[in-house]
Parts: sequence; structure tokens; C-alpha cells
Amino acid sequence: MTRILFASLLALCCVASQAQSFGGGNFGGGGEPEFLPVSEAYRLSADVTDDGSIQLDWQIADAYYLYQHRFKFELADDAGTIDVAYTQPDGLEKEDDYFGKVVVYYQYASFNLVPARAATTAKLQVTSQGCADAGLCYPPHKQYFNVDFTSGAVTETGPPPKADSSTPTATATKRADSAAAAEHGSLWYMLLLAFAGGTILNLMPCVFPILSLKVLGFARSTDHDRHLHSWVYTAGVVVSFVLVAAVLIALQQAGSAVGWGFQLQSPGFVIALAYLFIAMGLSLSGLIEFGGGLMNVGSGLANRGGTSGSFFTGVLAVVVASPCTAPFMGTALGFAVSQPPLIGLLVFAALGAGMAAPLLLFSYSGAARALMPKPGPWMESLKEFLAFPLYATALWLFWVAGRQTGINTMSAALAGALMLALGLWLWDHRRWRRVATVACLGAAVALGAVRGLDGGPADGAEYANGKLRWSERNVAALREQGQAVFVDVTADWCITCKANEAAVLFTEDIAQAFDTSGVAYMVADWTNHNVEIAALLEKHGRTGIPLYLMYPADPAADPIILPQILTKSIVKEALQAVSPKNTAVASAF
Repeated sequence: MTRILFASLLALCCVASQAQSFGGGNFGGGGEPEFLPVSEAYRLSADVTDDGSIQLDWQIADAYYLYQHRFKFELADDAGTIDVAYTQPDGLEKEDDYFGKVVVYYQYASFNLVPARAATTAKLQVTSQGCADAGLCYPPHKQYFNVDFTSGAVTETGPPPKADSSTPTATATKRADSAAAAEHGSLWYMLLLAFAGGTILNLMPCVFPILSLKVLGFARSTDHDRHLHSWVYTAGVVVSFVLVAAVLIALQQAGSAVGWGFQLQSPGFVIALAYLFIAMGLSLSGLIEFGGGLMNVGSGLANRGGTSGSFFTGVLAVVVASPCTAPFMGTALGFAVSQPPLIGLLVFAALGAGMAAPLLLFSYSGAARALMPKPGPWMESLKEFLAFPLYATALWLFWVAGRQTGINTMSAALAGALMLALGLWLWDHRRWRRVATVACLGAAVALGAVRGLDGGPADGAEYANGKLRWSERNVAALREQGQAVFVDVTADWCITCKANEAAVLFTEDIAQAFDTSGVAYMVADWTNHNVEIAALLEKHGRTGIPLYLMYPADPAADPIILPQILTKSIVKEALQAVSPKNTAVASAF
């Protein structure tokens, strides 16, 4: 029965995740519309006319528009820049949320560029920016063309090699990254980063309790049992990471904008995971006999279900690791999803191997095991105590689900948790209690799947303490006004994000540093799926969060990418690097 219950809970996680993540093209139950890729929303064709001018025509999808004032054209040949003259076509006046009263184009836009001097061939750069009526605003979009005035051919190309115009700090960071990759060889270097990131992942608050429970099982076991179960646990971790990677890569290749932890953007998965933590906690508290085979706590590692318990403990460790990221993970995972599938799977396997390595080494290290107290009644007390962090984690997950949907949905999920506990308590070999258990578990699933009770989470334009809601358009507008911008890509389900906020970003002295520097603080909330934020992560080679970007005031400069684990000194140095106003900040603290 314990195996059936465990399998049912895992199935609930998968089914709820799929129903919420892929049903109707929406993620997270947030009711967000599907948005077109920028190249499909705004289709540009270019031609050379008989009089030597360049004709540019945009076909704009329904319910999308382009800003008149955001067009920019740059033409150059080997002799240098060629000035172009053009007349802006008439458009429609629109009251914009950020730019105010503007002129926009719906359906169609056309520009005729007249070069100031003759040329045989030239390169054309076209910049445009548009939005969808449904609320998504794209960042400025650059397109590049080779223009042959002799034959009249215009061919779209990729961007030219980029000149390094970033700040000294950003330049040093990028050069260090590229030099390291070149020195070590990209693949081997990324495998090493993934292995190191997986190892550090064991120290994250979402993973460490599971590891502790597994280590506890080594107290009363033979060498053979320890070695066998540690390898089975390793297999569970590696297989789970590879499976997650296969799903992630398949979704990305199918065109979905998803990243590490994408399943937590589904309230169904979050609620199912909370149910799983409650069931585990009840087991550790002794209410149900659910954990002996599953988690291998106490003696008898090789008893009934022991090896399967070790394997599923590895699976469980990967599931609960999804809200966490560790140093080096972001770079390695970003590399993994940009490579062919086999290489991507290999990087994820290295991540799993790194996560399993500490337990594997512990099983072979007598010196490490000698540090443990002798087996005794303390083990049972510790096991019961560890149930309370699991209950706390379940409460946090219910809070995340409430933030994603609303308080009514969260209340229904809590009622489902009550039915789950009642059902597990009722179970025994008597027929009527088995029927009652199935009924309670069915009610728990039904309550956990309830949606539509709320209007959705609140979505204001500004956060507390002057923090602004992120968009590429807002970042570009502020930088054009000469203001530096800090972007915090976070989510309520991201434990690493919340730890950085509590320890660094939301502290009084860092808030004062932002005020002194005049750097705008923007929050990109990825709690629910958002295609614009997913595009931002992809743009900077990341597949998960947190992501911290410090944009200099110069619009032409690249942002500084801060580490995923922050310290106050890192943030203050970045503030000093991007803002002239902040020259005195270092001495002030």
C-alpha cells in the first residue's frame, strides 16, 4: 500500500503539472494569453526600388502595434555611414502606459529610405519596437540586411560581431567567462561546473533535510548495504535529472519558453508537492507506516522495499531541489539547453552525479561516519523532529499556490490536505476503512485541482518600497533618461531568491545604497509563467533563476550579471560600477 500511495502522489504531481502547464497553452493557471514571437508579430520585407531607395514594409499581426518614435535606421558601406532620409507615415494616436501619448501603427507600416549618396553595396540595421494589446511589450528588435544596389537584392543576415562597449566590470566578467571556457574546453568545463553545482545543491535548504534522513539510515547497516543503497540512490538522482532534462529540452525545442523549475509555475504541481510533504511528515510523526521503505530511516536498509526506497529517495531529492539553484548551476544549465540534446542530457547527468556524490562518498568513508553519534533512541526522536520542517515546507508551498492563484484556491488546497491526512489515518486492512481512505484521497485530489475561485493574483504596477515592475520597455526608457537599472528576476517558489532577498537585497543598508546611487530597482516576477521573462533569461544564457542584472545608465552598455548567491559587498560594488552618483557609497558603508 505504501508504494501505491507514493506512486499515486507522484502521478498527481505529473498530471496536475501537465494539466496546468500545457492545457490551453497557458502556464501556472494564470490565464495568460499566447504571444507570437517577435518575428511573426512583425514581418518585415525589404527591397531596392528603381530609383535606388530602400523600401521597408511591415505586416503587423492583429492586436499588435509598432511605435512610430522607436524606428531607427542605420546604413553604412566600406566608406562609412550613409545618411538616409525618410518620411514617417501617418499612424494612430494612442495613450501609452509608459510613453504617454504616442503614434502607433496597426496592421501595416511602410518606410522609404533615400540614401544621401550612391553606393554599390551596404549594410542596413533596422530597429523597431512594438507591443501587443494583451499586455506584452517586446524589447527593441534589431534586424540586419545586406543591400546590393546594383542587383536590387536585399538579404537578411545576423548581427555583426559586437564591439565591446560595456562597463569595465561587465567587460572583465565576460572576458573571464569566455577565457575560462576557452582554456578548459567548453564541454568539460561545463560538466565540471554542473558537477560542482550539484554538489553544492546538497547544502541548499530544500535538499539538506532529505540528505540528512538518508545519512541517518547508514547508522545501523553493513558496508555492503551502505554501498548498495548509496549507488541506488545515485541512480535515482541521475535518472531523475536526465528525465527532467529530457522534458525541458523537448518543450524548448517545441517552442515553449520554459526553464529550470518550470514545473513550479503550475499551481497543480505545487499543491501536489505540498501533499507529498504532508504525507512524508505524517510518516515521520508515526501516524502512518509510510516512510520505512521510502526513506530508509533507522535500521534494516535491506528490508522490504529498501532498494526501491533508496531509488525514490533520489527521485524525491531532485523533486524538492527544483526551487533551489546553487553557484555554477546557472551557467551550466544555460549551456546545456543551448546544445544538441545528447550534450544537454550529459550536462544534467553531471549535475545529478554531483548531487549524489556526497552521500556516495559518505557511504565509503569510515572517518565521516565516525563523526556520527552511536545509534540509539535519539534517532527516533530526530526522525520525529524532522517531520516539522516538512510540515513547514508544505505550508510554504500552499502560500506559493495562493500567490499564484488566490486565497480561495489556497483554502481549497488546505481542505484537500486535511482530507489527505484523514484518508491516510483511516487506512488499514478493514474493507470499510479502505473505502473511506479512497474517498478521502479522491476528495483531496479534487480539492487540489480546484481552479477559478479567484480572479488571479494581484498585479500592481509598482512594488513596495519603490520597487518597479520589470519590462524591457521600461528598462530601455529609464536608461534613455540616463538612469541605471537593477533587475531582480525572482519567484515566490525560488528558495535561493528568497534567501538572497532576506540576507542582502531587502536589508536596510542595501536599500539605502540603492537610494544613494539613484539606481532603479525592478522586479521580474517569474512565479507564474511569463514569456517576456523567459526571453530575458534566454537572452543572457540562463535557464533558471535567480538572475540579477545591473544595467549601466548608458543604453549601449551591456548589463553586469551578478552571481546567483549574493553578498552585500557584491551588490554595493555593482552599484558603484554603474552609477556616477555612487562614488561615495563604498566609503559610506
